[in-house]
Amino acid sequence: MTDAQSLLEPETPETEAEAPAPDALSLDAPETAPGVPDYLPPKFWDAETGAVRIEELAKSYSALERRLGAAGGDTVPDDPAGYRIEPAMEGLEPDPEINARLMESGFTQEQAQLVYDLAAEKLAPLVQELAGETVRNDHRRRLADHFGGGERWNALSQQIETWGRANLPDPVFDALTTSYDGVLTLHRMMTDGEPEMISGAEPAPRGRSEGQLRKMMEDPRYWRDHDPAFAAQIRKGFEALYPDEG
Repeated sequence: MTDAQSLLEPETPETEAEAPAPDALSLDAPETAPGVPDYLPPKFWDAETGAVRIEELAKSYSALERRLGAAGGDTVPDDPAGYRIEPAMEGLEPDPEINARLMESGFTQEQAQLVYDLAAEKLAPLVQELAGETVRNDHRRRLADHFGGGERWNALSQQIETWGRANLPDPVFDALTTSYDGVLTLHRMMTDGEPEMISGAEPAPRGRSEGQLRKMMEDPRYWRDHDPAFAAQIRKGFEALYPDEG
C-alpha cells in the first residue's frame, strides 16, 4: 500500500492558493495604495511615500497668512527692507538693524511704525532741548569773550539781571535774555539808562527821576559792590535833577 491516493476515491478538487495581500508601505505596492485624505488638497500628498508633504503645506500656510494680513492692512514682511516707515521727525530715519530685530520679533508694519512714532514722540523734546542748550552755551561763551572773560561776565550778568528785573516788564526782559544780541541790548540800556524806551513810561525831562535813582540805590552794585560806574550814574542823575545843590 502506498500513500498515493486511490484512484477509486473521489477526486479532490484543487484549490488555488491565496495571494498574499500587498504591503501598503512596500515599494512594490500597486498604484492602488491608500488615496489622498478627503480633507487634504492632492498637491500636499506624496503618492510614492503615502505621506503628507509637510514642507509644502507649511509654505502654503505662511503664504496664506501673509495674504490675509495684507488684506487686513497689516503684515510682517519677509525682509527688514519690507517695512515702509514714515519718519515722524527729521533725522529719525528707518534703521536696518532695528527693522531686522522688529521682523524677528514678529512686528507687523503697523506695529513697527508705532515703534518709530513713539521714539520720535519721546526723542523730539530731548533733541530740541539739547539743541537749545547748545545754542545757549555758545551765546554764553560769546558774551564771556565780549566782556573780558568768564569771571567778569558772571558778575556782570547778575547786574544786568537785577537792573532788567527792576526796570523792564517781565516778557520784555525774558525775550531779551534769550540771545547774545538781546543781552548786549540789555547791557547798553543799563549803561545808558534807557528803561523808559521799553516800559513806555514818560521819561523825566532831565534824565532819571528821583524815584528811579533811589531804586537804583537799592541795587547791590551800589550798596554792596560799590561799583564805580554804577555809582557814577546815580551821582550824575542827582546832579542833573538838582544842579543848584552841587
